Amino acid sequence: MKQKIALVEPFLTGSHQKWAEGLKKHSSHYIDIYGMPGRFWKWRMHGGAISLAQKILDAKKAYDVFLCSDFLNLALFKSLLAPHYPTAKYYLYFHENQICYPWSPTDQDTNLKRDRHYGFINYTSALIADKVFFNSDFHRQIFLTALPKFLGQFPDKNGLENTQIIAQKSQTLSLAIDLPTLNPNTKKIPQTILWNHRWEYDKNPETFFQILKNIQDQGIPFQLIILGEQTQKHPKIFDWAKKQFTKEIIHFGYTPTKSDYWILLQQAAILPVTSNQDFFGISVIEAMHANVYPLLPNRLAFPAHIPKKHHQTHLYNTPKDLETQLLYLLSEKPAMNLFSNWVQKYSWTNSIEEYDKMVR
Repeated sequence: MKQKIALVEPFLTGSHQKWAEGLKKHSSHYIDIYGMPGRFWKWRMHGGAISLAQKILDAKKAYDVFLCSDFLNLALFKSLLAPHYPTAKYYLYFHENQICYPWSPTDQDTNLKRDRHYGFINYTSALIADKVFFNSDFHRQIFLTALPKFLGQFPDKNGLENTQIIAQKSQTLSLAIDLPTLNPNTKKIPQTILWNHRWEYDKNPETFFQILKNIQDQGIPFQLIILGEQTQKHPKIFDWAKKQFTKEIIHFGYTPTKSDYWILLQQAAILPVTSNQDFFGISVIEAMHANVYPLLPNRLAFPAHIPKKHHQTHLYNTPKDLETQLLYLLSEKPAMNLFSNWVQKYSWTNSIEEYDKMVR
């Protein structure tokens, strides 16, 4: 039976927007997207529920399900809508969560001990939801593991018993993404290293570029494709890297079109990932779809993206291990394992049946 679903996203930009639009495009259910511009994330978590509830009331449409992202204060949102939608279900989808997400070292809220409230919004939202979805098994497990310690910070009546209630209604609903048909005639550029992540502290660009500097110092040739949008607050290591690797750089920065992005991915050969945090890792899946050889940390969500029989050659434990594996690939030029077929399980085509079953 087709459901009438309101997809509610206070931070409608980037991967959140692509996911929302992808679900609307592929689902057999009727879906309307209610969103706000993706900025001022803290204010969105505080005030987005009020603004979006009013948008829905003004629309005067009937809905069976409200599918909401982790940036929404679901308890506040439901209190405003429940009188008007007494039989509706409220589902929560965690793209990330503020209990486990590493805060920026430049964010003053951490030093002033004001950072707990956003995690508490995630907690109360999960508590009030009828179903709780996580974009990976790793994400679900670390949230449920971290929740008792987080609640234990509070002096009394801290609701530790609610952890089990949340766990019982939580399930993994892996992120689905668009994996387009690629041009088979695009040629790979040998020994080309790829960065295709956000330019943010949690992606650990310092380790990435330090390893490349070590390899450069040894006289091992390589080329470099650095993708991503250059914001005003990007880590300064990128400015240093642009000067340090002038001779190696093929591309540096933002691509004007998605087709340009995919062409560069297809040209790249090796993807060394140094992220300190990834609840899923969309950019890694995109690179693997383009048959870029992944070297991934043996932690976070990454082991699930590699077949177990290939873990030894594609997962590393320390930065030194990563450097050793990268040197081997650049120097010896071995045959590359390709995983485009493996990651098709994350495509909307192969995921939508499960989504439609889960959100009804």
